[in-house]
Amino acid sequence: MLLYDSVKKTKLEFKPLIEGKVSLYVCGPTVYDDAHLGHAKSALVFDLLTRVLEAQGYAVTFARNITDIDDKIINKALSSGLSVEQIAHEYTDSYHRDMDALGVRRPTLEPKATESIDAMAEMIQKLLDKKHAYTISNGDIYFDTASDKNYLSLSNRQSNENISRVEKVSEKRCEADFALWKAVHDDSVAFDSPFGLGRPGWHLECSAMIERYLRQGEGKYAIDIHGGGADLLFPHHENEAAQTRCATNHELAAYWMHNGFVTVGGEKMSKSLGNSFFLKDALKAYDGEVLRFYLLSTHYRGDFNFNEEDLIASKKRLDRLYRLKKRLFGLTAEIIETEFKTALLEVLGDDLNVSKAYALIDELIASANEMLDTAPKDKAYRQILLSSLSMIETVLGFGGKNPFEYFQFGIDEETKNKIDTLIEQRSVAKKTKDFAASDTIRDELTALGVGVMDTSEGTFWEMKS
Repeated sequence: MLLYDSVKKTKLEFKPLIEGKVSLYVCGPTVYDDAHLGHAKSALVFDLLTRVLEAQGYAVTFARNITDIDDKIINKALSSGLSVEQIAHEYTDSYHRDMDALGVRRPTLEPKATESIDAMAEMIQKLLDKKHAYTISNGDIYFDTASDKNYLSLSNRQSNENISRVEKVSEKRCEADFALWKAVHDDSVAFDSPFGLGRPGWHLECSAMIERYLRQGEGKYAIDIHGGGADLLFPHHENEAAQTRCATNHELAAYWMHNGFVTVGGEKMSKSLGNSFFLKDALKAYDGEVLRFYLLSTHYRGDFNFNEEDLIASKKRLDRLYRLKKRLFGLTAEIIETEFKTALLEVLGDDLNVSKAYALIDELIASANEMLDTAPKDKAYRQILLSSLSMIETVLGFGGKNPFEYFQFGIDEETKNKIDTLIEQRSVAKKTKDFAASDTIRDELTALGVGVMDTSEGTFWEMKS
């Protein structure tokens, strides 16, 4: 498998640290607000990566953290009248609901910052002991960037490029130095530590969690792959790498992967620009699988410009997959090896080339419809086709819904209940051989624009387009 390494800026053949196993860490959300499309893109990319690695036979341990203590969370709590814990719990649940709707599987591990304070304190102490960190008069502890000769090697920046994004503190040795621990001297949220009451720096969280939860053996790297959005490469990932390198004498990750930005109307998604598109709003208008299909449709490293016109076109492309599934409805798949599976894993094994993967799916749908038209009773072919569709669901995470229910999305509950009631009345009429009533009800359903299909699995319906 080939992966593009953000540091070396080239595709590399993936070689795991431990044969047959993969350790993957991805920076998760800071839970002070609802998830937006940028969160969705990152989560989908690394969900896809995990699925592809597993399909290739790797046992994947995937960790994605939850930052549940942060100034943004504290400010949200103060403005809302809720506790920090309530805010973090509310938006963690919201994040999970939204990701579930997209078919993003839960990670193997999901450590929370508040549950990892001791791990962070251990790393701070190591950095202090090795003179890579220092304490200022108010009790704050900073990482000494000048002590790391490899600082900025991850992002390949010049030393004067990183100043604007770092807080100004007069006692810092270098303006680029960043906080490991912020002492708290009032009644605000604080945690006990060997350094007194305070809160950990954001960058420290991921480094400490990786050492605590994922590190295996005594090799050159802590984990195989570290991922996240492109905006995290600097300063977040740069600082993570520096902390780990200086505290442990090994590098953080063998491979670094970053997904591109999400833009809306051509602008980078940013709350300061007022164009942050909450995922929960998109999910009200479109099925989660439609959003998944659309957000995965361009290569993960490129920036993604979200617009509804492209989303609608993407949905029509996914609709074709579900129309094919309708033609096979009620058949049971016997999972077998297929040429399609081999081809799909080959293109996705080339740095997750989804464009070629989607092209393979389009070709499969076209050839399948042609074959089903000319040889509808070819059982061997249908099994091959069912296995291929199952592979799409397993690896790409879409195409797994009941095809009739898929086409029901967007219909209000009142209409659904009315249709379900009519179908139940029709079923009763058919059982009692009241065919006149059954035909009358079917005519009523037709007048509502509803198509009905009776199968061995039951009766299913959809709105006719």
